[in-house]
This record gives sequence, structure tokens and C-alpha cells, in this order.
Amino acid sequence: MNEQRFQEITGSYARLRIAVVGDFCLDRYLEIDPAKPETSIETGLPVYNVTNVRAQPGGAGTVLNNLVALGVGTIIPVGFAGEDGEGYELCRALAAKPGVCMDHFLQTCERHTFSYCKPLVVEPAKAPRELNRLDQKNWTPTPATLEERLRTAVAAVADRADALILLGQVDVPETGVLTSRVLEAVGEIARAKPGQLILADNRHSLRGFPPVVFKMNVAELAALTGTAPASTITEIALVAVELARRNGRFVFVTLAERGLVAAAPDGHSEHLPALPVRGELDIVGAGDAVSANLTAALAAGATLPEALELANAGASIVVHQLGTTGSATVAQLRALMLGNGQADGTADGGIV
Repeated sequence: MNEQRFQEITGSYARLRIAVVGDFCLDRYLEIDPAKPETSIETGLPVYNVTNVRAQPGGAGTVLNNLVALGVGTIIPVGFAGEDGEGYELCRALAAKPGVCMDHFLQTCERHTFSYCKPLVVEPAKAPRELNRLDQKNWTPTPATLEERLRTAVAAVADRADALILLGQVDVPETGVLTSRVLEAVGEIARAKPGQLILADNRHSLRGFPPVVFKMNVAELAALTGTAPASTITEIALVAVELARRNGRFVFVTLAERGLVAAAPDGHSEHLPALPVRGELDIVGAGDAVSANLTAALAAGATLPEALELANAGASIVVHQLGTTGSATVAQLRALMLGNGQADGTADGGIV
């Protein structure tokens, strides 16, 4: 991609309106200083002294963080948080992001705020080391009244947005935002507006999702299609093309160190190898960077190869940001893709 085309695509991001529908959570990082050892008088156990706390939107919020970093003009989160301390932090963090419209983000006393608490041991000249995570989730079905509010919100934002991104993060079906009833509403939108760009990604499987643009990894592709896990790029592309034909929408498959595959309903497929590794890696958030960059690029008029190139670069930047779930700015993308400087850097307070 040359400079002119890069500018044409990314220069359109400020005019886009993109909705992110899914499971927003709070990522709370506890930075532990091992140089301050202590033993608890009460228990006799070692104490981890926390010297800094960072909190940022996670889950679907990671997709949102990447859209913010790209300079997307209006970003509309559709999801929920509890009426608890974590919910306060999450809503405050979302609202503080430029371009974020909170009109359709709900708070409810019927749910806990989904949160990941991540203790990190931080030592000079070393990559952060994550200890056992402390998660807070909802284990019961999403209340019907909340489902209806979410269905109404999805219908409302579909009329305003250039694109929608669906991101499911829960482990137990029907306990998050993208319940079967909410997915029914998405399916109605997809049928009524066949030209609407809707990209879906789900932590475990896209089974039960309406036929929209699917994004997944190789294992998820095999599980969804009922095929043996493909090993070669050609085999993966063939399976993805068949799924794209069936859905009538693009299918994107992430291949980790092997890059990305895209399949179109007309039988065309593209493969883009991953960029070279440039140091230590932290793969958390790479898939969300792909989702955000694909959606923004396609909504801005990028071709399929151009969208893949931007998404591939975004993921490469994110995996080189350590100790945080990172994001990639347009300036970082330009530096990596066009060679105009240093691509990697700190995102959202992360440690590099």
C-alpha cells in the first residue's frame, strides 16, 4: 500500500460511526514490586505489594480501544455493567475515550460487572510477569428485561452506524450480551439491510450467529464447520470459502504466526503472511486489533487486500506491547507499513 492510498483509507476514519456490541469488561492491572517483600503477620504468607493500579476497558472494550486509537469519529458501545465499583470504573473509562457515545451502554443492578484482575510482577529491564488472574463473571442467564433493552439498543444503533462489531467474551452461553434473543435482532437487521457491515467474533464459537461477516481462528473454523482441523493455507482457505458462500459474507481466519486468510462468497480468497517478530511478544488483544482494523478499513472503502494489510499491521503492533491489552494508532500503522519511524510504543499505559 502506498502513502496516498493509506491516507485515503485512514483519513476517512474520523467520519465513521461504528457500534461495538458485546461483553465489555474491566481490565484491572495490579503492578507488583518484588523489591518490596513482606510477610503477613496474620497468615504468615508472602505479601504482594501493589505499587500501581491501571484500569481500562477490556473484552469488547479492547475492540473499542483500537477504534479509538484509529481515530474513528463516533464509537457506540452497546452492552452492560453492574451498579458496582467495577461498573463505575468501566463506565468512566469508556466515557473518557474520545468519540465514544454512551447513550446505549446500560447499567443494571441485576448483573455484576465482568472484570479481569491481572496481578503483574514488574521488575526493571524485564517483561512483566502475570500471576494467577482473578475474574468476576455472571453465571446465570441474562435477565429477559435486560435482553429486551439490549435488543432495542441494537436496533437503534444499526440505523445510525456505518458498521457493527459483535464480540462475545463469556464462557457460559446466554449469560452475556449476545444471547440468542439479541442475536435474533442482529439477524433481523442483517436481512433488512444486506449491505450493512456487521462483523462477529466470539470467544468459543460463532455457532448460532446469524450470517454476517465471520472472524475466527483455525480451531474455531473447524469446530463451526464440522471439518477436521486444516493444516495448510490452501485447506484453510477452501473451508473458509465454503463458509463464506453459505453465509453470503466475508470470512476472516487468523493464523497466529502464519498471518490471515480472507474468503469471499464468490470463491475468491486471500492469504497475508504475518509480519516478522521484532522482540518479545504478548498475544493478548491481537484478535481484537484485527477485528477493529478490518471493520474500520472496510467501512472506509478499503479493498479486501488493503483491509488485510491494515489488520495484519495492527495485530503486529499490539503483540509487541507487553503487560497490557494494547492498540495500534494510525501513526504506528504508517510507521510499520510505510517505514516512517518507530511502529511500537506504549498504548493505554502499557509497558513496552
